[in-house]
Amino acid sequence: MDLRQFLLCLSLCTAFALSKPTEKKDRVHHEPQLSDKVHDDTESFDYDHDAFLGAEEAKSFDQLTPEESKERLGKIVSKIDDDKDGFVTVDELKDWIKFAQKRWIYEDVERQWKGHDLNEDGLVSWEEYKNATYGYVLDDPDSDDGFNYKQMMVRDERRFKMADKDGDLIATKEEFTAFLHPEEYDYMKDIVVQETMEDIDKNGDGFIDLEEYIGDMYSHDGKADEPEWVKTEREQFVEFRDKNRDGKMDKEETKDWILPSDYDHAEAEARHLVYESDQNKDGKLTKEEIVDKYDLFVGSQATDFGEALVRHDEF
Repeated sequence: MDLRQFLLCLSLCTAFALSKPTEKKDRVHHEPQLSDKVHDDTESFDYDHDAFLGAEEAKSFDQLTPEESKERLGKIVSKIDDDKDGFVTVDELKDWIKFAQKRWIYEDVERQWKGHDLNEDGLVSWEEYKNATYGYVLDDPDSDDGFNYKQMMVRDERRFKMADKDGDLIATKEEFTAFLHPEEYDYMKDIVVQETMEDIDKNGDGFIDLEEYIGDMYSHDGKADEPEWVKTEREQFVEFRDKNRDGKMDKEETKDWILPSDYDHAEAEARHLVYESDQNKDGKLTKEEIVDKYDLFVGSQATDFGEALVRHDEF
Protein backbone atom coordinates (compact mmCIF):
# COMPACT_ATOMS: atom_id res chain seq x y z
CA MET A 1 0.00 0.00 0.00
CA ASP A 2 1.55 3.36 -1.03
CA LEU A 3 1.11 6.64 0.84
CA ARG A 4 -1.86 7.76 -1.27
CA GLN A 5 -3.74 4.52 -0.66
CA PHE A 6 -2.96 4.58 3.03
CA LEU A 7 -4.22 8.12 3.49
CA LEU A 8 -7.34 7.39 1.48
CA CYS A 9 -8.02 4.43 3.74
CA LEU A 10 -7.35 6.63 6.77
CA SER A 11 -9.81 9.24 5.56
CA LEU A 12 -12.51 6.64 5.04
CA CYS A 13 -11.92 5.27 8.54
CA THR A 14 -12.15 8.79 9.93
CA ALA A 15 -15.35 9.42 8.07
CA PHE A 16 -16.76 6.16 9.36
CA ALA A 17 -15.82 7.09 12.92
CA LEU A 18 -17.45 10.48 12.58
CA SER A 19 -20.61 8.82 11.33
CA LYS A 20 -21.10 7.44 14.84
CA PRO A 21 -22.01 10.57 16.84
CA THR A 22 -22.39 8.70 20.13
CA GLU A 23 -18.92 7.14 19.97
CA LYS A 24 -16.41 8.85 22.24
CA LYS A 25 -12.90 9.70 21.09
CA ASP A 26 -10.27 9.26 23.79
CA ARG A 27 -7.08 11.34 23.58
CA VAL A 28 -5.84 10.45 27.06
CA HIS A 29 -2.65 8.39 27.16
CA HIS A 30 -2.99 5.94 30.05
CA GLU A 31 -0.41 3.38 31.13
CA PRO A 32 -1.89 0.01 30.11
CA GLN A 33 -2.86 -2.55 32.72
CA LEU A 34 -0.18 -5.19 33.23
CA SER A 35 -2.70 -8.02 32.86
CA ASP A 36 -6.40 -8.61 32.49
CA LYS A 37 -6.10 -11.38 35.11
CA VAL A 38 -7.04 -10.94 38.77
CA HIS A 39 -3.98 -10.34 40.94
CA ASP A 40 -4.52 -12.95 43.64
CA ASP A 41 -1.47 -15.05 44.40
CA THR A 42 -3.52 -17.39 46.57
CA GLU A 43 -5.31 -18.53 43.42
CA SER A 44 -2.62 -18.35 40.72
CA PHE A 45 0.42 -16.40 39.56
CA ASP A 46 -1.09 -15.66 36.12
CA TYR A 47 -1.12 -11.90 36.74
CA ASP A 48 2.56 -11.94 37.72
CA HIS A 49 3.45 -14.00 34.65
CA ASP A 50 1.66 -11.53 32.33
CA ALA A 51 3.24 -8.57 34.09
CA PHE A 52 6.77 -9.99 34.00
CA LEU A 53 6.74 -11.37 30.46
CA GLY A 54 3.84 -9.75 28.62
CA ALA A 55 0.68 -11.77 27.98
CA GLU A 56 1.79 -13.37 24.70
CA GLU A 57 5.24 -14.38 25.91
CA ALA A 58 3.73 -15.75 29.14
CA LYS A 59 1.67 -18.21 27.10
CA SER A 60 4.81 -19.66 25.53
CA PHE A 61 6.23 -20.55 28.95
CA ASP A 62 3.14 -22.59 29.80
CA GLN A 63 4.28 -25.15 27.23
CA LEU A 64 7.72 -25.66 28.84
CA THR A 65 8.83 -28.14 31.46
CA PRO A 66 9.87 -26.61 34.80
CA GLU A 67 13.52 -27.20 33.88
CA GLU A 68 13.11 -25.39 30.56
CA SER A 69 11.28 -22.52 32.26
CA LYS A 70 14.08 -22.11 34.78
CA GLU A 71 16.71 -22.10 32.05
CA ARG A 72 14.93 -19.43 30.01
CA LEU A 73 14.21 -17.38 33.12
CA GLY A 74 17.89 -17.42 34.00
CA LYS A 75 18.74 -15.93 30.61
CA ILE A 76 16.12 -13.22 31.10
CA VAL A 77 17.57 -12.35 34.52
CA SER A 78 20.93 -11.67 32.88
CA LYS A 79 19.21 -9.12 30.61
CA ILE A 80 17.37 -7.47 33.51
CA ASP A 81 20.62 -6.94 35.47
CA ASP A 82 21.46 -3.81 33.54
CA ASP A 83 24.64 -2.83 35.40
CA LYS A 84 25.86 -6.45 35.54
CA ASP A 85 26.57 -6.37 39.26
CA GLY A 86 24.92 -9.73 39.87
CA PHE A 87 21.78 -8.28 41.46
CA VAL A 88 18.35 -7.26 40.20
CA THR A 89 17.00 -4.12 41.86
CA VAL A 90 13.43 -2.86 42.01
CA ASP A 91 14.29 -0.19 39.40
CA GLU A 92 15.84 -2.74 37.02
CA LEU A 93 12.84 -5.00 37.44
CA LYS A 94 10.46 -2.09 36.88
CA ASP A 95 12.29 -1.14 33.66
CA TRP A 96 12.08 -4.74 32.46
CA ILE A 97 8.35 -4.96 33.18
CA LYS A 98 7.74 -1.76 31.24
CA PHE A 99 9.79 -3.13 28.36
CA ALA A 100 7.88 -6.42 28.39
CA GLN A 101 4.55 -4.60 28.42
CA LYS A 102 5.53 -2.39 25.49
CA ARG A 103 7.24 -5.04 23.43
CA TRP A 104 4.77 -4.31 20.60
CA ILE A 105 6.21 -0.81 20.32
CA TYR A 106 9.72 -2.12 19.71
CA GLU A 107 8.38 -4.68 17.24
CA ASP A 108 6.61 -1.86 15.39
CA VAL A 109 9.83 0.16 15.30
CA GLU A 110 11.74 -2.85 13.92
CA ARG A 111 9.21 -3.22 11.10
CA GLN A 112 9.35 0.44 10.19
CA TRP A 113 13.12 0.63 10.59
CA LYS A 114 13.64 -1.77 7.71
CA GLY A 115 11.58 0.40 5.40
CA HIS A 116 13.28 3.67 6.32
CA ASP A 117 16.97 2.83 6.80
CA LEU A 118 17.43 2.96 3.04
CA ASN A 119 21.25 2.85 3.01
CA GLU A 120 21.34 0.21 5.79
CA ASP A 121 23.86 2.10 7.92
CA GLY A 122 21.99 1.45 11.16
CA LEU A 123 20.61 4.98 11.29
CA VAL A 124 17.60 6.78 9.80
CA SER A 125 18.14 10.31 8.58
CA TRP A 126 15.34 12.80 8.04
CA GLU A 127 16.04 12.65 4.32
CA GLU A 128 15.62 8.87 4.32
CA TYR A 129 12.36 9.07 6.26
CA LYS A 130 11.06 11.89 4.08
CA ASN A 131 11.88 10.07 0.85
CA ALA A 132 10.41 6.77 2.05
CA THR A 133 7.23 8.34 3.41
CA TYR A 134 6.60 11.32 1.14
CA GLY A 135 8.42 10.29 -2.02
CA TYR A 136 5.17 10.40 -3.99
CA VAL A 137 4.58 14.03 -2.95
CA LEU A 138 8.14 15.05 -3.66
CA ASP A 139 8.00 13.50 -7.13
CA ASP A 140 4.71 15.21 -7.97
CA PRO A 141 4.36 18.33 -5.78
CA ASP A 142 1.42 19.67 -7.77
CA SER A 143 -0.80 16.64 -7.17
CA ASP A 144 -3.95 17.16 -5.15
CA ASP A 145 -5.72 14.17 -3.61
CA GLY A 146 -7.48 16.18 -0.94
CA PHE A 147 -4.74 15.81 1.66
CA ASN A 148 -2.34 18.44 2.87
CA TYR A 149 0.82 16.37 2.47
CA LYS A 150 3.12 19.34 2.93
CA GLN A 151 1.55 20.20 6.28
CA MET A 152 1.92 16.59 7.38
CA MET A 153 5.55 16.60 6.30
CA VAL A 154 6.28 19.83 8.20
CA ARG A 155 4.69 18.35 11.29
CA ASP A 156 6.72 15.14 10.95
CA GLU A 157 9.93 17.12 10.48
CA ARG A 158 9.26 19.12 13.64
CA ARG A 159 8.68 15.90 15.61
CA PHE A 160 11.76 14.26 14.08
CA LYS A 161 13.91 17.23 15.16
CA MET A 162 12.50 17.00 18.68
CA ALA A 163 13.28 13.27 18.87
CA ASP A 164 16.80 13.81 17.47
CA LYS A 165 18.62 14.78 20.66
CA ASP A 166 21.96 15.74 19.09
CA GLY A 167 20.38 17.76 16.29
CA ASP A 168 22.17 16.10 13.39
CA LEU A 169 18.89 15.08 11.67
CA ILE A 170 20.00 11.45 11.89
CA ALA A 171 18.08 9.19 14.27
CA THR A 172 19.42 6.27 16.22
CA LYS A 173 16.92 3.48 16.82
CA GLU A 174 16.08 4.93 20.23
CA GLU A 175 15.49 8.39 18.73
CA PHE A 176 13.42 6.83 15.95
CA THR A 177 11.32 5.08 18.59
CA ALA A 178 10.75 8.44 20.29
CA PHE A 179 9.71 9.89 16.94
CA LEU A 180 7.18 7.13 16.21
CA HIS A 181 5.89 6.82 19.80
CA PRO A 182 6.48 10.22 21.45
CA GLU A 183 4.00 9.59 24.27
CA GLU A 184 6.44 7.01 25.69
CA TYR A 185 9.24 9.54 26.28
CA ASP A 186 9.28 12.37 28.81
CA TYR A 187 11.30 14.67 26.56
CA MET A 188 8.73 14.26 23.77
CA LYS A 189 5.65 15.06 25.82
CA ASP A 190 5.60 18.73 24.83
CA ILE A 191 5.28 17.77 21.16
CA VAL A 192 2.42 15.39 22.01
CA VAL A 193 0.63 18.28 23.72
CA GLN A 194 1.39 20.67 20.85
CA GLU A 195 0.10 18.30 18.18
CA THR A 196 -3.03 17.56 20.18
CA MET A 197 -3.77 21.25 20.65
CA GLU A 198 -3.25 21.91 16.95
CA ASP A 199 -5.74 19.15 16.12
CA ILE A 200 -8.45 20.47 18.44
CA ASP A 201 -7.86 24.24 18.37
CA LYS A 202 -10.04 25.13 15.38
CA ASN A 203 -9.95 28.91 15.78
CA GLY A 204 -6.15 28.99 16.06
CA ASP A 205 -5.94 31.04 19.24
CA GLY A 206 -3.56 28.60 20.93
CA PHE A 207 -6.11 27.34 23.43
CA ILE A 208 -8.87 24.70 23.62
CA ASP A 209 -12.25 26.11 24.58
CA LEU A 210 -15.25 24.09 25.72
CA GLU A 211 -16.86 23.75 22.29
CA GLU A 212 -13.57 22.71 20.67
CA TYR A 213 -13.06 20.16 23.45
CA ILE A 214 -16.52 18.67 22.95
CA GLY A 215 -16.37 18.97 19.16
CA ASP A 216 -13.22 16.85 19.02
CA MET A 217 -14.90 13.86 20.69
CA TYR A 218 -18.53 14.25 19.61
CA SER A 219 -20.36 15.22 16.42
CA HIS A 220 -23.91 16.52 16.84
CA ASP A 221 -24.82 15.23 13.39
CA GLY A 222 -27.96 17.40 13.38
CA LYS A 223 -29.24 16.01 16.67
CA ALA A 224 -30.34 18.39 19.40
CA ASP A 225 -30.01 16.02 22.37
CA GLU A 226 -26.55 15.08 23.58
CA PRO A 227 -25.74 11.70 25.14
CA GLU A 228 -25.20 11.68 28.90
CA TRP A 229 -21.45 11.13 28.52
CA VAL A 230 -21.18 14.39 26.54
CA LYS A 231 -22.93 16.30 29.33
CA THR A 232 -20.54 14.67 31.78
CA GLU A 233 -17.56 15.78 29.66
CA ARG A 234 -18.87 19.35 29.69
CA GLU A 235 -18.92 19.19 33.47
CA GLN A 236 -15.44 17.64 33.52
CA PHE A 237 -14.11 20.51 31.41
CA VAL A 238 -15.59 23.19 33.65
CA GLU A 239 -14.82 21.52 36.97
CA PHE A 240 -11.48 19.81 36.35
CA ARG A 241 -9.88 20.46 32.93
CA ASP A 242 -10.01 24.26 33.02
CA LYS A 243 -8.13 24.67 36.28
CA ASN A 244 -7.83 28.46 36.23
CA ARG A 245 -11.50 28.90 35.20
CA ASP A 246 -10.77 31.14 32.21
CA GLY A 247 -13.00 29.11 29.87
CA LYS A 248 -10.20 27.41 27.95
CA MET A 249 -7.30 25.01 28.35
CA ASP A 250 -3.72 26.16 27.92
CA LYS A 251 -0.72 23.89 27.31
CA GLU A 252 -0.26 22.84 30.93
CA GLU A 253 -3.95 22.12 31.41
CA THR A 254 -4.00 20.12 28.17
CA LYS A 255 -0.92 18.18 29.31
CA ASP A 256 -2.62 17.32 32.62
CA TRP A 257 -5.60 16.06 30.62
CA ILE A 258 -3.95 13.88 27.98
CA LEU A 259 -0.84 12.80 29.93
CA PRO A 260 -2.06 12.19 33.49
CA SER A 261 0.27 11.01 36.23
CA ASP A 262 -1.05 7.48 36.56
CA TYR A 263 -0.41 5.03 39.34
CA ASP A 264 2.80 3.18 38.47
CA HIS A 265 1.63 -0.43 38.13
CA ALA A 266 5.08 -1.57 36.95
CA GLU A 267 6.81 -0.25 40.07
CA ALA A 268 4.17 -1.80 42.34
CA GLU A 269 4.60 -5.18 40.64
CA ALA A 270 8.40 -4.93 40.79
CA ARG A 271 8.24 -4.28 44.54
CA HIS A 272 5.83 -7.18 44.95
CA LEU A 273 8.11 -9.60 43.08
CA VAL A 274 11.16 -8.51 45.07
CA TYR A 275 9.31 -8.80 48.38
CA GLU A 276 8.10 -12.30 47.59
CA SER A 277 11.47 -13.57 46.32
CA ASP A 278 14.06 -11.78 48.46
CA GLN A 279 15.15 -14.60 50.78
CA ASN A 280 17.85 -12.66 52.66
CA LYS A 281 15.79 -9.43 52.73
CA ASP A 282 18.55 -7.19 51.35
CA GLY A 283 16.13 -5.40 49.00
CA LYS A 284 17.52 -6.90 45.78
CA LEU A 285 17.49 -10.26 44.05
CA THR A 286 20.17 -12.64 42.87
CA LYS A 287 19.61 -14.91 39.90
CA GLU A 288 19.38 -17.83 42.33
CA GLU A 289 16.63 -16.16 44.36
CA ILE A 290 14.60 -15.50 41.22
CA VAL A 291 15.04 -18.97 39.78
CA ASP A 292 14.16 -20.51 43.16
CA LYS A 293 10.80 -18.75 42.94
CA TYR A 294 10.54 -19.28 39.17
CA ASP A 295 6.84 -20.19 39.34
CA LEU A 296 6.08 -16.66 40.59
CA PHE A 297 7.77 -15.10 37.56
CA VAL A 298 6.98 -17.54 34.73
CA GLY A 299 4.70 -20.48 34.00
CA SER A 300 5.42 -24.01 32.95
CA GLN A 301 3.52 -27.19 32.20
CA ALA A 302 3.36 -27.78 35.95
CA THR A 303 1.44 -24.54 36.45
CA ASP A 304 -1.47 -25.96 34.48
CA PHE A 305 -1.79 -28.81 37.00
CA GLY A 306 -1.80 -26.59 40.06
CA GLU A 307 1.64 -27.69 41.25
CA ALA A 308 3.13 -24.22 41.34
CA LEU A 309 1.32 -23.19 44.51
CA VAL A 310 2.59 -26.28 46.32
CA ARG A 311 6.19 -25.54 45.36
CA HIS A 312 5.74 -21.89 46.31
CA ASP A 313 4.63 -22.85 49.83
CA GLU A 314 7.54 -25.25 50.15
CA PHE A 315 10.01 -22.39 49.57
